[in-house]
Amino acid sequence: MKRTLAIKTPTNQVYQQALSLLAQREHSALELTRKLSAKSYAVEEIEPALVQLAQNNYQSDERFAEAFVLMRTNQGKGSVLISQQLKQKGIEDFDLSTIDFFELASNVRVKKYGEQLPKNYKEKAKQQRFLQSRGFGFDEINQAFNCE
Repeated sequence: MKRTLAIKTPTNQVYQQALSLLAQREHSALELTRKLSAKSYAVEEIEPALVQLAQNNYQSDERFAEAFVLMRTNQGKGSVLISQQLKQKGIEDFDLSTIDFFELASNVRVKKYGEQLPKNYKEKAKQQRFLQSRGFGFDEINQAFNCE
């Protein structure tokens, strides 16, 4: 006897659409909800599909957060920016303690401006603004100039 999915057709369409998005890259549940809502699916159709995706381990906010943090740190982004972006994507519970953002800030500064420390206040301020735009905190930025 052949078994069929217990999902109704609209929900199955939502599930397939969400699965297609997840095949491209990891998404948070909030991102999937926003993208599927933009495609005119109702929240009543989206939520059961997301629950099923999570039960099948196709969607995981924890896995998304890990991949996102790894991607952003590889891009040389700081803890402030990463935290802000994760919250915008609906991820409130995440751990950044395993990453040494002090060392990362120093490496980003050296990659952009070289080993030599700035000679005057104007150069230092420029480098500090650059690190701030990359999302590093005040302490991380100051340490990037003191550890050499």
